[in-house]
Amino acid sequence: MTAEMSQPSDPDETKTGAERRRWERANADWPITLDLADGVCQGRLRDLSRGGVCFFIDRPIPMMTLLKLELQIPVEGGVRNVIGKGAVVRCEKISKRLDHYEVAVFLQDVAQPDREAIEAFVAMRG
Repeated sequence: MTAEMSQPSDPDETKTGAERRRWERANADWPITLDLADGVCQGRLRDLSRGGVCFFIDRPIPMMTLLKLELQIPVEGGVRNVIGKGAVVRCEKISKRLDHYEVAVFLQDVAQPDREAIEAFVAMRG
């Protein structure tokens, strides 16, 4: 195999983690409400971006699970209630001894004003 053949055809293929993210993220630490098939539950937001959220929760959620979520974002003069729908794209157990998971959700259905509020929050934190 030649060196030319072993190189990725797309330079972005060699990027990992934050380098591959399409949208900038901001750390966050507040409650997130999830509406799952077995009922409503609470998680703890880790970070968010225009395209997704990452949170901690006490149960696994299978990949590609569609869910509804709700969170409140600090905005100038108060908070904005953001409601959206998305698909689980990652679920990793974060402790061998405890049932705690880090879950990433790709936001598929969020109103444009809510996405703009997320972007404003991320820009303010950046």
